Amino acid sequence: MPERIFSFHRFPFTPAVLAFVLLFSTGATAALDGELYENLEPIPGAKAALAEIDPQADFTVFKRVKLLDTCVAFRSGWDSDQRRGGSRMRISQSEVERIKTDVAELFREVMTDALEADDGYQVVDEAGDDVLLLRPAIIDLDIVSPDGMGTGRGASFSAETGSATLYIELYDSLSNQILGRAADRQTIRNAGNITTWSNQASNRAEARRLFSDWAQALRGFLDSHYMDDE
Repeated sequence: MPERIFSFHRFPFTPAVLAFVLLFSTGATAALDGELYENLEPIPGAKAALAEIDPQADFTVFKRVKLLDTCVAFRSGWDSDQRRGGSRMRISQSEVERIKTDVAELFREVMTDALEADDGYQVVDEAGDDVLLLRPAIIDLDIVSPDGMGTGRGASFSAETGSATLYIELYDSLSNQILGRAADRQTIRNAGNITTWSNQASNRAEARRLFSDWAQALRGFLDSHYMDDE
């Protein structure tokens, strides 16, 4: 088995993360007409910083998944830090948006592959009585070497690619009832924790590794706790 270089750990939510989650959740209730979190209870022994589920929900009915577009938000002040010269080359706003798009597309690709692997959960575009809706966000994103993330303009010497928080909500796609939510923050380190040059290829590879870790955790949770044994 490949060396596991990411470990789930609890972390205190920063005010910026809490504010984003509040806005994100408010948007969810407006868009999906869902309830807030009164029906959710903490999952005992969960390794993620936040893991809540509706104990009355029957997840065995879900055979397919509708995956909404991933919302991506950098940590507060990240873009201004880059413009003040923290990066080897200044990043334009269009490049910031391009990185966010690349991150969202990569997350969707990795999550889809993990969910559909081994005759798992078909990822679909429509709602249905057997469709679980996932609403993900990558927030508080901090890229150490943005020059190497998507612009293709340079590289930097570092042991870390960056850090990010995954926040995800689970809904019944027909009733829009929220069934669960989770959040986890990770620091993205180079394999072996070795200080080396970070560039576009290495940054993307490390981001893929992190997203795969999150995707496998979600797939494993669904399989081990809620997949019908038929």
